[in-house]
Amino acid sequence: MNYANQTWVQNFVLVGFTLTQSLQTLVFLGVLSTYLLTLAGNLFIIILVQADSGLGTPMYFFISTLSFLEVWYISTTVPTLLCTVLRGPLPVSPTVCFTQLYIFHSLGLTECYLLGVMALDRYFAICRPLHYHSLMGGQVRVWLAAASWVTGFSVALVPTCLTASLPFCQMEIAHYFCDLAPLMRLSCVGTAWHARVHGTVIGVANGCNFTLILFLYGGILRAVLRLPAAASRAKAFSTCSSHIMVVALFYGSAFAVYVGPPRGQAEGSDKLIALIYALLTPFLNPIIYTLRNKEVKEAVKRVTHRLWAVLKGC
Repeated sequence: MNYANQTWVQNFVLVGFTLTQSLQTLVFLGVLSTYLLTLAGNLFIIILVQADSGLGTPMYFFISTLSFLEVWYISTTVPTLLCTVLRGPLPVSPTVCFTQLYIFHSLGLTECYLLGVMALDRYFAICRPLHYHSLMGGQVRVWLAAASWVTGFSVALVPTCLTASLPFCQMEIAHYFCDLAPLMRLSCVGTAWHARVHGTVIGVANGCNFTLILFLYGGILRAVLRLPAAASRAKAFSTCSSHIMVVALFYGSAFAVYVGPPRGQAEGSDKLIALIYALLTPFLNPIIYTLRNKEVKEAVKRVTHRLWAVLKGC
């Protein structure tokens, strides 16, 4: 580590991953391909939901909102990951570093709340089918999505401002983007209190939403098991399976990094786990939501036929 003679460093350095020259090109192309496929997959969902009226239900509104979020979420960290893979350690100013920290955690917390809203949507669809469209009408779903964004960007101010207020004596961040635990390791002073506050804020935000999701899916499970026909039960479970997979990926990795004690983690392990929720999850979400979804496949056929008709008319 390099030590500065002052309590505020002029620049941080993102160390990234240490790779041999033979692996650099391979990893760079792999990450770039994953990034471009993630953008394409999420933009595909957004465009398809807008283009086909058959996907005008609240569920697909929230899925398209999640896809919009994922485009920005992955774009917050992948550029610095690509730079560190290709060129090695990357200098970043404190302003850029803390801006990245804030945006990343704002989007992450927004996704946390949005997943809770999506679980609520599934609960109303299965447990309150007769009132579903009134409970999740156009204005209601817009307000729920907007509340997720506002709350996420508001809560993220707490850990960001606390971390930015620390004096830093070291400059090398053992990560590929600016994150809480790697930054706190560079502080000149003890950060136990800051770590407890971070863990409490993020833990409460994640924990409350995760508890809500478990409660809602408990209600869904009871309602589904009461259905008389096996086919009806299978259809109900199929509408929830994609969301459950996304929740498991997101919350599992988030709890591993942000809720546990920072000192209990080996230095550098957080950037490996970060690849799951910052790169892999946004890549898998479009696949999970579309791969076995008959409604999406039918929508693709309808949009393709309309597009083909327009092209033939020209």
